[in-house]
Amino acid sequence: MQQRSEETRSRILKAAVRRFSDHGYEAASVEAICEDARVSKGAFYHHFPSKHALFLALLDSWLKSLDGAVPHSGSENIPATLLGMTDAFRHMLVSASDRLPMFLEFWLKASRDPKVWRATVAPYRRYHAFFTSLIEQGIREGSLADVDASVAARMISSIGMGLLLQSLLDPQGAEWDEVAMQSMRTLLRGLASTTMPASAKGGP
Repeated sequence: MQQRSEETRSRILKAAVRRFSDHGYEAASVEAICEDARVSKGAFYHHFPSKHALFLALLDSWLKSLDGAVPHSGSENIPATLLGMTDAFRHMLVSASDRLPMFLEFWLKASRDPKVWRATVAPYRRYHAFFTSLIEQGIREGSLADVDASVAARMISSIGMGLLLQSLLDPQGAEWDEVAMQSMRTLLRGLASTTMPASAKGGP
C-alpha cells in the first residue's frame, strides 16, 4: 500500500515538472497534472494540499539533491577541500539537465511569491555561511590570505550558480565540470597565502 502511494506521488511530481516546464506555473492546472500523471484529483490532494505545495515540494527536492552533492568534510587544508567540492558540480549538471524551464520557473516564482522566495533564498544563505566559515578556517590555518571571508564566499557561490546557468543555456558550449574546476583553481590562486608552500595550496 505504501509503495503504491509513493509511486503515485512520484508520478505527480514528474508530471508537474513537465507541466511547469512546458506551460509555466500559472497555466499548469491541477487537472492537467492529474491527467498527465494518470491519477485522480483525490489522489493529488492526498499528497499535496495545493498546486503551490506541489511546487514547493519540487523546489525542496532539487535543493536537497544539491545539499547531498556538496561534501562537508575537510581535506588536508581548505584549498584542497574547496577544489574537492567542484566534483559536486558534476552532480548538479546531471540533476539539472533538461530542466532549464523548471529552474526559470523557480526563480520567476520566487520574485513574486514570498513563500517561494524564502524557500529559494534559504540554501543560498546557508551556503554563504558555510563557505564563509571555510574561508575563515583557511585564513587561520595560513593557507589563504587575510581577505574578507564573506565576500570570498559570495564569489564562490556566484561562480557555482553562474556556471550552472551557463551550462543549462549552452550545454555543449564547454566541458562545464572542467570549467568549474579551473574557475576554482583561478580563484584560489588569488586567495592563496603567500607564506604557504605551493604544494599545500590544493594544486597548481
